[in-house]
Amino acid sequence: MFRRLSDRASGEITFTFDGRPITASAGDSVAAALLAAGVRACRTTPVSGAPRGPYCMMGVCFECLVRIDGMDNRQGCLVTVQEGMRVESQRGSRTLTPEPAQ
Repeated sequence: MFRRLSDRASGEITFTFDGRPITASAGDSVAAALLAAGVRACRTTPVSGAPRGPYCMMGVCFECLVRIDGMDNRQGCLVTVQEGMRVESQRGSRTLTPEPAQ
């Protein structure tokens, strides 16, 4: 369904998605790399748990939220994939870490 407009790759980047290695072209956004690798859903909704995936690809809709290198709520369409990046599905709402009492 998704394919590159050009076969000219400017280099390959390897990252992981939910522990699975994925190869992307240098300069791809995380969302574009996931779609090119056949990944259709990258998060689930907080209320119903419905799967969601990249939609607008320009940072407006927030459907491509993922966890990148331990940080929740990253918009995959706005982050350029980097070598060794660890991307994970975001399940429900992000986790909140309580601040220590003072």
